[in-house]
Amino acid sequence: MWSHLSRLTAAAVLVTGIAAVNDAQAAGKIRLGLGDIESVETLNMLIAIEHTKARGVDVQLISFKSEDIANQAIVNDQADIGIGTPYAIIQKVKAPIRLFIQLSTLQFYPVVNTEFYKTWKDLNGGDLVVHSRTSGTQAIANLMAQKHGIKYGSLSYVPGSEVRALAMLQGNIKATIIDAVNTNFLMEKAPGKFAVLPLEGVKASDEAMFARADYLEKNAETVGIFIEELVKTWRAINKDPNYVVEERKKLGLLKDLPKDLEKEVLPYYQVGVKGGMFPTDGGGMVAAKSDLDFYSVAGQIQGTPADLKVEDFWTFGPLNAALKKLGN
Repeated sequence: MWSHLSRLTAAAVLVTGIAAVNDAQAAGKIRLGLGDIESVETLNMLIAIEHTKARGVDVQLISFKSEDIANQAIVNDQADIGIGTPYAIIQKVKAPIRLFIQLSTLQFYPVVNTEFYKTWKDLNGGDLVVHSRTSGTQAIANLMAQKHGIKYGSLSYVPGSEVRALAMLQGNIKATIIDAVNTNFLMEKAPGKFAVLPLEGVKASDEAMFARADYLEKNAETVGIFIEELVKTWRAINKDPNYVVEERKKLGLLKDLPKDLEKEVLPYYQVGVKGGMFPTDGGGMVAAKSDLDFYSVAGQIQGTPADLKVEDFWTFGPLNAALKKLGN
């Protein structure tokens, strides 16, 4: 006869087996378009991808030269899911794509080389470097230009806060917008050389995931598994930012990360958690409404927030279904 413990163990194995079978039946393929470099900022997503793969979903990460190209890849069915905030594309070309989960909120800092600029007014006619044309950093740049009544001499695009920070340190860039960790990195490496310009009233998505509406409908179970793993990863990080460090080592992610940046992994996620950067519920309606307010003022969406319809940009079905499965 089986002992009580043996029966419990067998039951647990059976439940796990059933879950694995269900995942296998739902498993499919996701071509994930990334218009950025794999870096400290994407480690949380890379962890969620590996967990999704472990559940039988074939996630193929496709790197593109820029977010613009990655966005077009979604529209043209060259990738299934994109990462960013493509509000302008959705509105201008009436692209049949919808955002479905918020990955992070904006936590960026305008940093200038004080040999050239000291205030926003000094940037009138000056050169500013941001992440990409459809990024939150460009939206911030547009909003600040509007608020301070200035016009940039040039607005250039260089993906990756780490890349822009190193270019600032080397003197190749004079003004940019970067994340908290790389802002601290610059201040430590060259005390007194850089300054952070004031930034007020910015509450919106930095990164979100989006896909064509027909893809989301036809691949609901596959996308659902991915969303579940994203939410679970984000919750683990909010509970303990060191989770990223541990999972990176366990999964063997970003093995070639430079030593200077490797030590910034934990601080980046500690700062992010403290600032509420990683939503534990995927953002939902609150994120959508905040985005419409911010990106319309910043000029990436035409029209006033009151005139804009959330359903023209977002769909909540996949996220709500995943949260329900997670018991939320």
